[in-house]
Amino acid sequence: MRLSVNDLACERGGRRIFDGVSFTLRSGEALVITGRNGAGKSTLLELLAGRLTPAGGTVLWEGAGERSLPESLHYVGHRDALKSALTARENLDFARDFLGHPALSSVEALEAVGLAHAARLPVGYLSAGQRHRVALARLLVAHRPLWLLDEPTSALDTASQDTLRRLLESHRSTGGMIAATTHAPLFLSDPKEIRIERPSRLAERDA
Repeated sequence: MRLSVNDLACERGGRRIFDGVSFTLRSGEALVITGRNGAGKSTLLELLAGRLTPAGGTVLWEGAGERSLPESLHYVGHRDALKSALTARENLDFARDFLGHPALSSVEALEAVGLAHAARLPVGYLSAGQRHRVALARLLVAHRPLWLLDEPTSALDTASQDTLRRLLESHRSTGGMIAATTHAPLFLSDPKEIRIERPSRLAERDA
């Protein structure tokens, strides 16, 4: 599989947020997106997820058979998109049924993020870090090759960040792909990196 982004640009409210974003991401690779606050890191992920329309450039998704790019990705943003009245297990059961291509059970996914003990608790009772871990557990209940993650370490303690790193590397080891925004090191092996600064001032390099 391959995700090819060429000369991507975005405008919001008549203002050019960024332009000239180009990169290629292949099976087993990770892309780390850095930049100052407001540079457009989250906006780039929203463009890739199909939530926004680019002002220019192209996004090409190849090698996933009949599955389109939106059908091939998980997106975990700042909002956890969880139903507070439902338990952690119920939230994941719903995601597993809705997304299709089931993978781990909700219980197995919660165990993987260290929250097996919270399976029957309403999400509204959980801490911010625990809620974020439930949101990350959605990555595991339905198989989708491309993970788009916006500040995935947000609200996670050191142990949970290490668990996340292992999950990301495991996904890559089976051919999965990751694009993640971050202000903190993710400690991934050999990621690509793109830094968004100002329009026409973008640099891609190996981390």
